[in-house]
Amino acid sequence: MINLQIRGDGPEGMARTKHGLPWSDALANLDRAQFPMFGHLIPYGDTIFNHRQIDTLLDELPRLPAGLITDAFAEALRELCSFAQEAPHRYLWFVGD
Repeated sequence: MINLQIRGDGPEGMARTKHGLPWSDALANLDRAQFPMFGHLIPYGDTIFNHRQIDTLLDELPRLPAGLITDAFAEALRELCSFAQEAPHRYLWFVGD
């Protein structure tokens, strides 16, 4: 399971969601040219996006294959992205197992 958090410059989380992203073959096999942000997630490590990368991630969201993510996860992701973009030095973390 990949979980979502917002962190600042320190190690503590500022916000998080209860909706995780289950790892799947469909996620692992995303075309990285078409989905450069989602296509680089890994299940065993953390992936961090800054505010400019978050814009690209959000652009990919409506184009993801049907059923890859739940509506609840998509909504939680949008909320955390919005929170991250409200102030400098906030980063969206996809936290792997």
